[in-house]
Amino acid sequence: MQRIAESELIINNRGAIYHLDVRPDELASTVITVGDPDRVKEVSKYFDTVEHKRQHREFITHTGYIGKKRISVVSTGIGPDNIDIVVNELDALANIDFETRTVKPELNSLHILRLGTSGSLQADIPVDEFVASTHGLGVDNLLHFYRRDNNDEEKELLQAFVTHTQIHNSLSAPYITGAGSQLLKHFVQGYHRGITVTCPGFYGPQGRVLRLGLSNPAFVDRLTHFQFGQHRISNFEMETSAIYGLGKLMGHQCLSLNVIVANRVKKEFSKDGAAAVEGLIKKSLEIIEGI
Repeated sequence: MQRIAESELIINNRGAIYHLDVRPDELASTVITVGDPDRVKEVSKYFDTVEHKRQHREFITHTGYIGKKRISVVSTGIGPDNIDIVVNELDALANIDFETRTVKPELNSLHILRLGTSGSLQADIPVDEFVASTHGLGVDNLLHFYRRDNNDEEKELLQAFVTHTQIHNSLSAPYITGAGSQLLKHFVQGYHRGITVTCPGFYGPQGRVLRLGLSNPAFVDRLTHFQFGQHRISNFEMETSAIYGLGKLMGHQCLSLNVIVANRVKKEFSKDGAAAVEGLIKKSLEIIEGI
């Protein structure tokens, strides 16, 4: 096995990976990711015991147990660039021997579940309700830096999306990845389903106008009206496609679960976003414990 150089895999003086400051023994095989560092404790307060607490920059990790289920919850910060750091480092913790700096001969598959907030792109998916993402469709450029292939369904969805939105004329070429089927099947009752679009920003990339004009002002409306067979775009946010894309390439099962805090069609915003997030955490943890 080829040794990975110190400049490529950075391990600190306590034997932990650089950005997360987590050692392999401190990570569970089920990982919940949250964007907001303050949300980590809102998840881990439901743990029966907490074994490890680590923090470096915006990356906070708590690992513990609910019953017999060992879970880590990790804050990612916002955006696909942060997801590139977090998912690569989670995979390294699971699949690289830190002593020899070589990839393990037998690879581990993590369960990675995002619990996040999102904006609905459909009038019939109201604020404070939950979405389980069947696909992550990225209009950022992160996955273009990695070798990858799409299956036939994903290729057809992408072609239909590009034709409908004409996105190739002005923005980065989109990419798409399906959810981990082993996880998605558990989240049915109480969760809307649909394609989640991941944007590289919160304002212009999501069609918000404050002082600057938009290069593609019809983009959000085209997302809402996209239809391909049984598939439609349910919501958009800033992390899902990167998690799905990297996770699939590395052999992990990934699922994005979001609470809707804004309905962009009805121009509505949640009256109590904290309570909505709390509801998503409680409902999802009950299911995660049993997987």
